Amino acid sequence: MRILICEDSVLLREGLARLLQDAGHEIVAALPDASELHETVAETAPDLCILDVRLPPTFTDEGIREALVLRRQHPQLPVLVLSQYVEERYASDLIAGQGGALGYLLKDRVADVAEFVESVERIASGAMVLDPEVVAQLLTRRNQDDRMRALTERERMVLALIAEGKSNQAIAGILFVSEASVEKHITAIFQKLGLEPDESGNRRVLATIAHIDHTGGAASADRTNR
Repeated sequence: MRILICEDSVLLREGLARLLQDAGHEIVAALPDASELHETVAETAPDLCILDVRLPPTFTDEGIREALVLRRQHPQLPVLVLSQYVEERYASDLIAGQGGALGYLLKDRVADVAEFVESVERIASGAMVLDPEVVAQLLTRRNQDDRMRALTERERMVLALIAEGKSNQAIAGILFVSEASVEKHITAIFQKLGLEPDESGNRRVLATIAHIDHTGGAASADRTNR
């Protein structure tokens, strides 16, 4: 796999490049900022782009905003956003928007190198991988939605695992239930949220998060209050 990294910290940038190379992947570019990001993507045609949320010059949200642009301009390009926190102002737009496979992982919660490399490879192959904390915060923001309140505690657990990109088999193993039970929970979740069941992992995550986040003016109010 050919990977482009955009990370301002030289230690993290070089560390990411080294561990991904050790895993057998090619680093086509390792950029310290986004000034040449789009030109480099066009020139190198990477299979995956890894972006830090905070990039020069302001070190606030340049990276996640660039991720939004990449997903619009290169909808088939898988994107992995690395962050130290959940940037709620843009995270919902990033997850619910148009584009290819997506990952949103929190740096401080990456505790296992092999698991991280596996996540990178899953994203590149078309999966959506979200840190559980990202999922939790997005769901919490929408807990006042009547449709969310209709979910049982177990259905909320299943929904969170779905949004993390877990398969039905994986969810069954985590919750110590049968796959048939998981399928029943998923059917109930989609019914209560007014969504059509979908066996595609990416589409069902996008649809679920988009639906939870779709509160009209409330989203704008969140951004205004931030």
